[in-house]
Amino acid sequence: MKNTQETSVSTRHLVHYRAPHSEVEVQIEYADQGCGPVICILPSLARSGRDYDVVAGFLEADGYRVIRPEPRGIGNSHGPLHALSMHDFAADVAAVLDHLGTGPIVIVGHAWGSQPARMLAADRPDLVCGVVMAAASAGKLPPGSTEKPYGRLRDAIDGAGDPRLSKAERIDCLRRAFFAPGNDPHVWLDGWSVAAHEAQAHARQTTPVDEYFSAGTHVPILDLQAEHDAVVVPNVMKPYLGERVTVQTIRGAGHAMAPEQPRAMADAIAAFAHRVYLAQSAA
Repeated sequence: MKNTQETSVSTRHLVHYRAPHSEVEVQIEYADQGCGPVICILPSLARSGRDYDVVAGFLEADGYRVIRPEPRGIGNSHGPLHALSMHDFAADVAAVLDHLGTGPIVIVGHAWGSQPARMLAADRPDLVCGVVMAAASAGKLPPGSTEKPYGRLRDAIDGAGDPRLSKAERIDCLRRAFFAPGNDPHVWLDGWSVAAHEAQAHARQTTPVDEYFSAGTHVPILDLQAEHDAVVVPNVMKPYLGERVTVQTIRGAGHAMAPEQPRAMADAIAAFAHRVYLAQSAA
């Protein structure tokens, strides 16, 4: 589906909806660009969908429409941030997709973003036909492991966006947790939201992993791993879910992936989406 057309600038929009079991209105900002089969991208912990500007441009040039909702607390996405679960974050994404009338789409969850992506597939199977876990921890561990799920380099992950730390300390955190050797961690010094971090961490800690782990019961999953990911315990999904899962590795990337290898990341997502949509059209 590749072509050489120029990519357009994404347009940004707002959707408003009533949160489930609440009278509170939630506002979600989202970027929308391109035309064709839809790929929705959810960002890493406490970060913005703007991290995928380059990836989105490549996907648009490959013939896809790319939608990037901003999590609550980032940009113009607003709503309660206290005591949220993964179901709440998934509902925010569902509100955007329902508003646009997309039908079932391929959703990409980068790192923390894989959790609401999988939650959406479980809660709203009518909206998801494929899931990409990009540099994403599974939430479970291989049999016999004594590690703690989501436990690797917790200090560096939390410190990377902590404004109380010095620039040098944050660069050290970024280098240890997010970037492959030789890649520049300075590109992620900015763009962190403390409020979103706290809300998203709470959702991770309090939502039972079995509610979202398998992304529902049937959709195909691409476990897109980074060669130098110091955070993710690799090769967990396929032993649990078998043939539903395809494993692929992005060379020269760490946990950040998108700023390190955007072309390779986009190519892997596009190839998976092509297979998913081809199978969907043949069904």
